[in-house]
Amino acid sequence: MLDREGFRPNVGIILLNANNEVWWGKRVREHSWQFPQGGIKYGETPEQAMYRELEEEIGLRQEHVKIMGRTRDWLRYEVPDHFIKREIRGHYRGQKQIWFLLRMVARDNEVNLRLTDHPEFDAWRWHDYWVPLDVVIEFKRDVYQRALQELSRFVTWPARGQHGERRHSARYLRQPHGRSQGAKPAQDMVAAAGGASPTGPESLVLAPNK
Repeated sequence: MLDREGFRPNVGIILLNANNEVWWGKRVREHSWQFPQGGIKYGETPEQAMYRELEEEIGLRQEHVKIMGRTRDWLRYEVPDHFIKREIRGHYRGQKQIWFLLRMVARDNEVNLRLTDHPEFDAWRWHDYWVPLDVVIEFKRDVYQRALQELSRFVTWPARGQHGERRHSARYLRQPHGRSQGAKPAQDMVAAAGGASPTGPESLVLAPNK
């Protein structure tokens, strides 16, 4: 579903924990990390689409989160032609997004990346609120910056843990024979695809679409 200007309606989700760290997901079989996001289906409101994407992508339901705020208007970005399928070039220009800021009120082990048969993410971590924009794919940087800045007014600072530390350990999908689909203890962590470090900047380049 495209608007008259060629932009696809979409929602983006910034999910906070109690330390004001944001949920950062690694795309399946890619060295790319991003916020949850997805398209708005015909007949859906942005809020309805947000709750659907939240459950489909990370397994959280409405009772697991509290809405803290949303962007006042659409934030748009254009996708370069070489990322667009040939058959829709000239019609599709990019995404227009409403961004939601959510507070997670459930435990970390409620996160379930395998709720659907086609998961979007295979690992996740909590990250500082101000994610490093230089590792965000270039054409998305402005939207990420604008969304984080606009929604930061709903956050009570400082954003540090009890002892001032910040957590950056990633949590990975279990193999199919694993004991559960929730967050993993450290001894059960598996290496990121290709053996790359999940916290290195080379693994944080965002995928262009979705």
